[in-house]
Amino acid sequence: MLEELETRLKSRRIRPTAMRLLVLEILQKQTAAVSLQDLEAAFVKADKVTIYRTLKTFEEKGLVHCIEDGTGIRKYALCEEGCVCAPEDVHVHFYCKGCKETYCLPTSKVPAVPMPERFRKVEANLLVQGFCSLCDG
Repeated sequence: MLEELETRLKSRRIRPTAMRLLVLEILQKQTAAVSLQDLEAAFVKADKVTIYRTLKTFEEKGLVHCIEDGTGIRKYALCEEGCVCAPEDVHVHFYCKGCKETYCLPTSKVPAVPMPERFRKVEANLLVQGFCSLCDG
């Protein structure tokens, strides 16, 4: 398991420190996107700044993507293999109004939006809100 985590970090040119390995391990176990506070709570003792810097490094290197789900809290999820986090790679996210979880929908891509001349697309987001299968019972 540790070797797999190290390999995943090295494939994105991220030096595998102890904290980075721990954060990656936690992210791999998640079924929904997590916030900095969620990650901080997963550790008995952890420096919030170190966790934040780890997430920023992961985001800069394309290992995680940040999700703005309308709650005002940034959430993070692992990128799919082969993702380069370009606007054409972005998938739809789903925010459940019941359990307040944010899910990646990797098979639902954000549609291409033709840009007028002199406009350059940097990022794109599409958030669908509703109720997940657990909350819509």
